[in-house]
Amino acid sequence: MNKTGKIVVVVALIAAVGVAIAVRRNRPGGEQMPKQYTPEHLLGKGLPALVDLGSDQCIPCKMMAPILEGLKTELAGKLQVNFLDVRRYPALVPVYSIQVIPTQIFYDASGKELFRHEGFFSKEDILAKWKEFGVDLTGTK
Repeated sequence: MNKTGKIVVVVALIAAVGVAIAVRRNRPGGEQMPKQYTPEHLLGKGLPALVDLGSDQCIPCKMMAPILEGLKTELAGKLQVNFLDVRRYPALVPVYSIQVIPTQIFYDASGKELFRHEGFFSKEDILAKWKEFGVDLTGTK
């Protein structure tokens, strides 16, 4: 193959990679992670935080959804509760070091990770874990 042919092959490969990246970003599973999903944005706001990483497609994640919504409502002003969809935003996986979904990560008010749990986690177990860390969430229903 002559020099011109090699250049054409290289340019074609670069173009193919560019197209693949563009297609990946436009697929539902390839969206770029919103800034508000980064730990820097979610944590260290003077409240402890529970971050649940999962998917609206997995069964244990679906079981967690009403628990998280209830905690978010009941503990507003005492606890940040966030659900992040790792299938929609796969870039979350390395950021939060996710191995299994759902994964719940408990953070103190300064943003330091205290504990993580993989799989379904009941409301009672979540509240007991916060109590174990000395976080006062009194006034829950």
